[in-house]
Amino acid sequence: MEVSSWEKRKLGDVSSSFEYGLNAASKKFDGKHKYIRITDIDDETHLFSKSNLTSPDINLDKAIEYMLRPNDILFARTGASVGKTYKYIQTDGEVYFAGFLIRATISKDNDVDFIYQHTLTNKYKNFIKVTSQRSGQPGVNAKEFRTFEIMIPKHDEQQKVGDLLKTFDQLITVNQRTTIPIFPNQNSTLSLRFHPPSALN
Repeated sequence: MEVSSWEKRKLGDVSSSFEYGLNAASKKFDGKHKYIRITDIDDETHLFSKSNLTSPDINLDKAIEYMLRPNDILFARTGASVGKTYKYIQTDGEVYFAGFLIRATISKDNDVDFIYQHTLTNKYKNFIKVTSQRSGQPGVNAKEFRTFEIMIPKHDEQQKVGDLLKTFDQLITVNQRTTIPIFPNQNSTLSLRFHPPSALN
């Protein structure tokens, strides 16, 4: 991949929308309609934990817009876990997202797996740390999430990189993933050197 083919973009540039979650309490799981809250996103794997499933306590006919779909990434917007992310996968079924989460729908011109991987980098963690401290309390709003800068190649290259990194996620243990960063700007021996580290600065 050529260095010149990678361009700096903001998260807002590669997303078609940012939306806040459903303002509803939870109830006993009804067997179909799942409700995802910040605490339902595993801190290490970033997967939807099924250990304590609940459903939204609301008429779901009026909540269709809060149901997750492919290309959706959730961001925790407040609390000790601010910045924690989850990428929706269809095998999770019918999932509605709660109010302390923000949904970014990645545009079809971009690869959701590639974009999601950027939220697992040290650069993203530093962005969350700095941005959330500005308000005096842990919190990042949709407007602020939009400003996070990433480096992206063309769509077909995004797909190749996204697929490769997703494979690494499936093969590497959680411990290894937290200690062996994937992206080049993290100075890892496992770094996939698509372009020089300076390109991600």
